[in-house]
Amino acid sequence: MKTVITYGTFDMFHIGHLNLLKRAKEYGDRLIVGVSSDAFNQLKGKKTLIPFKDRKEIVASVKYVDLVISENSWEQKIEDIQKYNVDIFIIGDDWRGEFDFLKSYCDVIYLPRTKDISTTQLKEQLKSFYNINIDDLKQSLDTINTIIKAME
Repeated sequence: MKTVITYGTFDMFHIGHLNLLKRAKEYGDRLIVGVSSDAFNQLKGKKTLIPFKDRKEIVASVKYVDLVISENSWEQKIEDIQKYNVDIFIIGDDWRGEFDFLKSYCDVIYLPRTKDISTTQLKEQLKSFYNINIDDLKQSLDTINTIIKAME
């Protein structure tokens, strides 16, 4: 039986997260996911919209996931690998090379990220969406209505 482990914040759960978990599960029989705690995210200077307990529950409900643990520090990865007898550590390729030090404990695989999606990108899009000037939006809609009427 092969055990795989991955880690992430999993804020604003999206298709990229699901793809990572699905592909990670294909490498083993058991998938453990470390979800970054709110305190750890603070230490990393990362802001999350969704609280830890909710992110943990969301990840735990994904059918590919067998166990969810709390990620509280960078250093705990070696402890987790040993504690859970992990065979493979998997993470997105945006981290390529950062976890090569784990190769003395298990296999390390960097998976390609899902194209055109990230939590950072979603947060930027939300910021843009909520910063729309309502008068500009009305003017745009008026212009669209004028064009539609002219085409009828």
